[in-house]
Amino acid sequence: MSLMTRIKSIFRNKKSQNNFIVLVAVIVALCIYIMGVWSPVRQDTTFIINNGDSVSAVASRLNKEHIVYSEYLFKVAIKRMGGRVQRGDYDIPRGVSIWRIARMFANGQIATTTITIPEGLTVKQIKVLLSKSPKLVGDVECEKGNTAEVCNLHDGDIFPDTYRVAKGTTRLALLDLAHKKMVKIQEQWQRAGYITPRPLKTWNDVVTLASIVQRETPKVSEMPIVASVYINRLRKNMRLQADPTIVYALTDGYGDMRGAALLRGHLKIDSPYNTYTHNGLPPAPIANVGVAAIRAVLRPADTNYLYFVADGRGGHIFSKSYEEHQKHHADWRQIKNSRNKK
Repeated sequence: MSLMTRIKSIFRNKKSQNNFIVLVAVIVALCIYIMGVWSPVRQDTTFIINNGDSVSAVASRLNKEHIVYSEYLFKVAIKRMGGRVQRGDYDIPRGVSIWRIARMFANGQIATTTITIPEGLTVKQIKVLLSKSPKLVGDVECEKGNTAEVCNLHDGDIFPDTYRVAKGTTRLALLDLAHKKMVKIQEQWQRAGYITPRPLKTWNDVVTLASIVQRETPKVSEMPIVASVYINRLRKNMRLQADPTIVYALTDGYGDMRGAALLRGHLKIDSPYNTYTHNGLPPAPIANVGVAAIRAVLRPADTNYLYFVADGRGGHIFSKSYEEHQKHHADWRQIKNSRNKK
């Protein structure tokens, strides 16, 4: 009996017809279950699609790595979603279905990671930070002869923030992203037509003073007061005498003494960044700054303060006169001595 004759006999026989419909329904339900629910993925894993990988090659690898049960059903799912897979690193969660995997690959839902660049770090410190991130690739330095902007970054050129990027993003690409965000902030400042408090004139002046403020205090509430101290000193032609500028000079722009103490003799270092021996602002920023520090410089508190010293509680005590400052400084030395004894 031919196949067509058998099929015709099935449809002439009501019981056989019902059985056939049930069989088809079971097969459809099984396919839906396999594609939409069933999963061989027993633990979170990563799958990488390289440039030029075909759907067939991807399906074969998925099957070999026990991420899907059926190459054929994966191809069917991909075809329903446009027939293409996008390159990138993908995080495959435990228990994920063929349909969900196909949708991820078709829509390019690549794995991402968050990289936080804290405020107040120098370019050198940021490069060390990025070089330690396992989710990024590539070097933090450009190849010799590369003239791209990202290859010539200076302190003040990078905007500290939390960046969400694809896993496998290059370190130079992240630096470029952070640099472009800082450029955008500068453009917004220029468009807004901010009037800088005298004697500041340029964007470099603003960011340079903001970098000192950023390194002096982590407290956003204190930043406008610290900014007012330095602006008051500039207006009186007093030297800034900012310790962070000495640290910057001593460490060749790294910005961290790595546990070493800042000593009185260090205040004599020969450097244009030494604000104890040079008048005015240093020639350029000593760190990369956030919005709060920039805003503090553009809108400093209205004070007559000329000095400040640590209060031992993470903040500072501000003074209008040198005599008052000396008293507060003696209090701080007493706190430090007490801590050292403990």
